[in-house]
Amino acid sequence: MKNTKHALRWIAGLGLALSLAGMAQAVEVGGIKFDDTVKVGGKELKLNGAGIRVRVVVKVYALALYLPEKKTTTAGVLESPGPRRFTLGMLREVTGDELGQAFVAGITANTDKAERSKFVNQLAQLGETFVNIPQAKKGDIITVDWLPDTGTVMMLNGKPLGEPLKDVAFYNAMLKIWLGDKPVDSSLKPEILGAKS
Repeated sequence: MKNTKHALRWIAGLGLALSLAGMAQAVEVGGIKFDDTVKVGGKELKLNGAGIRVRVVVKVYALALYLPEKKTTTAGVLESPGPRRFTLGMLREVTGDELGQAFVAGITANTDKAERSKFVNQLAQLGETFVNIPQAKKGDIITVDWLPDTGTVMMLNGKPLGEPLKDVAFYNAMLKIWLGDKPVDSSLKPEILGAKS
């Protein structure tokens, strides 16, 4: 009888531990923890993939992509309906100006002149947004959400950055920094697409 009670308590405890573990799952990339799911625009998004942006030998940031459903191709990600999010967890200090220049260079490398001509105002607005960040410090979190009724909303450590950018094509142009034909880091692209575990 004593053993039965002990066994039942042990099983109940194990069940609780497993259910808590299931709720609190997170992926750690470069010391930055990314949740398996996030709520964006009232919808639950799943972690599609995550990896580290390395420039020469320096780890710059950890990047995670969240979508309503997992996608393994660039086209699938860009066509994904509803809200989306990508998150940068800074692994070193970078000025806002440096970040802005890197974003613009990545967009320029992965879009043609005709596409960019449609984004002139949004590119300027993006540059302004980054200039207003004096310094992104190690451990800072930048989230960039696509909300269909609002546009692209950027936040630094949960605080809004600039005004929403209205065009989904511009959000996709930002995603192409990592997922386009000339990704800023070719080893990061398959990780974001969930091709590497």
